Amino acid sequence: MVLWDLFKTFFIIGSISFGGGYAMIPVIEAEVSRHGWMTTQQFTDVIAVAGMSPGPIATNSAIFVGYQTAGMPGAIVSALGMLIPPLIIILLVATFFYKGNKNKTVQAAFYGLRPVIVGLIVYAAIKFALSNQMIGDFSYHTASLVAICLLSFLALTRFRMHPIFVIILSGLVGVTLYS
Repeated sequence: MVLWDLFKTFFIIGSISFGGGYAMIPVIEAEVSRHGWMTTQQFTDVIAVAGMSPGPIATNSAIFVGYQTAGMPGAIVSALGMLIPPLIIILLVATFFYKGNKNKTVQAAFYGLRPVIVGLIVYAAIKFALSNQMIGDFSYHTASLVAICLLSFLALTRFRMHPIFVIILSGLVGVTLYS
């Protein structure tokens, strides 16, 4: 029963979620919470590891949730549930996209989806920050977390540092500040 619930849940998420992995995080979190598969803190830890792991964050998250819930079979059915719908959708879209991408209505629909995707990503970032006490009462801890976040953003955008280097550097700063 749990395996079927995992597959069905991630199949639905994979079918209806648009905007990439980060935009899917709030949807995955809502379902994980609804089913009681993990606490918010456990899910936040999953997102941190999934984001640093190779591959798409939504699929990585599904695999972690499945593994935490039902071991290796849970990881497999969660991955399949998450991957099958986009595969089918991409094959169908690719078939018709070349013909339809010049259509004004199609272009307008994609243009209208962009702000929603940005909103979902910002929501996921704020929710992640709140659940990890990165936003809260002003303290040295909060200020240092915000500083790491802002400096990472600056390193990525202004200095065009490679994300892997920024992740490693941030981890080293974390070890230095919080050990």
